[in-house]
Amino acid sequence: MKRWFQIDLWKRVLAALLLGLGAGLALRYGMGPESSGDFAKTWIGWLGELFLRMIKMLIIPLARYFGTTAGAGTLGLLMGTLLQPGASLDASTFAEVDTQAIEAKQAAADQAGGIVDRFLRIVPTNPFDALARGDVLQVIFFSILLGVGILMARGKGEGAARFFDSAAEAIMKVTVIVMETAPFGVFALMTVVMADKGFGILSSLGLLTLALYLTCIIHIAITYGGIVKLLLRLPLRPFFRGVTDAQAVAYSTSSSGATLPVTITCVNENLGVDKSVAASVLPLGATINMDGTAIYIGLVALFGAQALDIAVTPGQYLLVAVMATLVSIGAAGIPSAGLILSAAALEQVGISAEQAILVIGFIYPFDRLLDMMRTVTNVTGDAAVATAVGKWEGELDEEVYVAEERF
Repeated sequence: MKRWFQIDLWKRVLAALLLGLGAGLALRYGMGPESSGDFAKTWIGWLGELFLRMIKMLIIPLARYFGTTAGAGTLGLLMGTLLQPGASLDASTFAEVDTQAIEAKQAAADQAGGIVDRFLRIVPTNPFDALARGDVLQVIFFSILLGVGILMARGKGEGAARFFDSAAEAIMKVTVIVMETAPFGVFALMTVVMADKGFGILSSLGLLTLALYLTCIIHIAITYGGIVKLLLRLPLRPFFRGVTDAQAVAYSTSSSGATLPVTITCVNENLGVDKSVAASVLPLGATINMDGTAIYIGLVALFGAQALDIAVTPGQYLLVAVMATLVSIGAAGIPSAGLILSAAALEQVGISAEQAILVIGFIYPFDRLLDMMRTVTNVTGDAAVATAVGKWEGELDEEVYVAEERF
């Protein structure tokens, strides 16, 4: 057992993914396509269902750098619309869906006042009722106001601040426990999907991966490149070469927190940002600058809508962009937190909570590959913002920044 926990979680998940893929295909081609799906759902599917229920349990507790994040979420929605990663899936992938009920729900919502009414519903009339119903957007809105109130209360709000800090730490530990069950859940989910659908279903996940990677590359080049080149009037090549080590570590670890020491070193030694600035700005960015996550959440929402053949209205696009921005800020520094929180965005396009969890379960086995690129985007954004702060505060050594000898 000790040796099991000494193996990195992502390696255990990857092994479970491969085992589940093999087991599912063995069932499909051993028993035949007609009966393998039912067999896998009956005898193995319960394990995946248990894992999905635990993920659903974490969605509300996990919901807790605006600037570029809103743009990132919008860019993700645009790429998802262009590539249509979920369009090749059959709605039956996520069990039976009452499309008539969904269409009726959308029509009723449109008649209730359109976009303005949708935004009015973000404000909860009863925060406790919103919490009980799992309305993540209302919970986030109230949480932001409560956090501001605690800050304004200063000394008198210290008790509440300590309580929420303690509660957040406890929830993180619960999340770690749930994530330790991921290899077993991934094995079951992959076995059921492969037994029921076969290899063909992987093409849609390939498109989702392509959409995310393209969007992140464009966001890094245009948004962060624009900050450095147009806003700071600095050459681009030294910036991107200077953060290469941090990007490599981010891609391999999928963790902004684990990459932080390398990011601070790169920004200080390669980009010439004073260490005091780097050491104060970058830890904050690692916590609340989650552009890659915002992109991903928007893409997952469109992926689910396309797979279930749900038309997304302009108002829903706007709501998903807002949701992606809010949910991604301060997303927990643990693998796959962004995917878990994407359930809130899925519900904004008319997908039920139960169907949202099924979509998440379908993507989860492949999330490591997606998480790697999200983290590269987040870390690059942290470095760009730290460089900007250093420049504006007069704490950027431009001779170090443009020096070629370090390369």
